[in-house]
Amino acid sequence: MILPAKATQPTMYFIGVTTTQSSIMKLFPLWARELGLKDAVIKGIDIDIHADPEQYRECVRFIKEDPLSLGALVTTHKIDLYHAARDLFDYLDPYATMFDEISSISKQDGRLEGYAKDPISSGLSMEAFIPVNYWKRHGGEALIMGAGGSALAISSYLTRADHGDDVPSKIIISNRSEARLLSAEKLLSNIDTKVKFEYVLCPNPADNDRLLKALKPRSLVINATGLGKDRPGSPLTDPCEFPEHSLVWELNYRGELDFMHQALKQKEQKQLHVEDGWIYFIHGWTQVIAEVFHIDIKGDTFDKLESIAMNLRTVK
Repeated sequence: MILPAKATQPTMYFIGVTTTQSSIMKLFPLWARELGLKDAVIKGIDIDIHADPEQYRECVRFIKEDPLSLGALVTTHKIDLYHAARDLFDYLDPYATMFDEISSISKQDGRLEGYAKDPISSGLSMEAFIPVNYWKRHGGEALIMGAGGSALAISSYLTRADHGDDVPSKIIISNRSEARLLSAEKLLSNIDTKVKFEYVLCPNPADNDRLLKALKPRSLVINATGLGKDRPGSPLTDPCEFPEHSLVWELNYRGELDFMHQALKQKEQKQLHVEDGWIYFIHGWTQVIAEVFHIDIKGDTFDKLESIAMNLRTVK
């Protein structure tokens, strides 16, 4: 990790693994202009996956102590940063403390604040492609491959009490690391829901293939592993079989996207709806930008930012 120099203008950071490759580096200046954020800039801070805890502490202390460093969005390191540096924050929101993760760092009245925004941004993203009463009508299941922060956020949204009976018949979470799987089980046990959860250790892609093949038709299959973006590969093998008439969600929007291409090969035969992570990316960033700069990004304002993002993607 290489920390940037002291900020000389209002600065937001992107704490990730390969930040220079993200579309946000081109998109943020366009959004900042639309939002009237004069002189605001974004800078990336790259940290290796599961880095030494002191690196996360150094990063948080730098933002906390530098006046013009206003905050940050955290991706891959949400859980590790929380465990390493939670004591450095003056305020943590209920989602952050419930799920042991921080995806948004901001400042308010001299306080350093940490938020977990994924339960909100993942929900907004799913509302864009999961039909109303989808679960109630079809009784499908959800398979979430990966047990990190995104899996926790998605599970939280899918089991919200205000959804009533419109919830999956079962949520299956798989992971190749037993420790992360046990952590997810412990944290999700705090949710009061009638939805049955299963936690399955899947050290190899073939293990996920077996879970996939056993799913009911009209289910939801999610790659929440990070494979296909910062790390190569897919949580599935190429001969895998998706359940018919199902929704397939690749949380990544850049990289090789092996999982998404596996689904697209079966799209017509299995009648699949395949989503990438672009809308998730937009909601995730706008939620954190709103927090860092203390502005509202809703309604027409969000629509304008979404249009700018879509135009940027089209010309790439």
